[in-house]
Amino acid sequence: MYVKPELYSSAPAEERHPREMAVYALLDELGIPYTRCDHDHADTMEDCLAVEQVLGVPVCKNLLLTNRQQTDFYLLMMPGDKPFKTKDLTAQLGCARLSFATPAHMEALLGAAPGSASGFELMNDREGKVRLLMDRELLSGAFISGHPCFSTSTIKVALADFREKFLPAVGHEATVVDLPRPKAPAN
Repeated sequence: MYVKPELYSSAPAEERHPREMAVYALLDELGIPYTRCDHDHADTMEDCLAVEQVLGVPVCKNLLLTNRQQTDFYLLMMPGDKPFKTKDLTAQLGCARLSFATPAHMEALLGAAPGSASGFELMNDREGKVRLLMDRELLSGAFISGHPCFSTSTIKVALADFREKFLPAVGHEATVVDLPRPKAPAN
């Protein structure tokens, strides 16, 4: 069934999964205003293009990464249209190799379904096992966006509220990284 994307400024009236409802409850508790858009599953950046049009902001690409030993975990938030190359990040972090974490790690560490990771799920990382990385380019925007544990909704909040209220409340801080954009071909 097709869900036409619509905007809301509060939690869903109908009951949803407890982890999704917990995201809205925490935002409300922290006094962070948000705009919510419900939509069909948006598991890829291509799926998120229609959501971007409705929300009026780019949807972040969120990648859960791990080292070879699967002992260190990183949630990378970056512009959705920016290509990601692990070598650009490993050099900045001083680690040998990163790969994508498994769906089981995403569930265990963030409480998120595959394709649904975002900074909002850091509220489920109570042991602080996931290090948040934010691409510097995101800091030039006024808003940050992401799914609340499931890819059938997307939330937009002010970047300042995310960094100054949300992250401290969930015991995380952002490490800023500089991921390059590919150079445009010369004419």
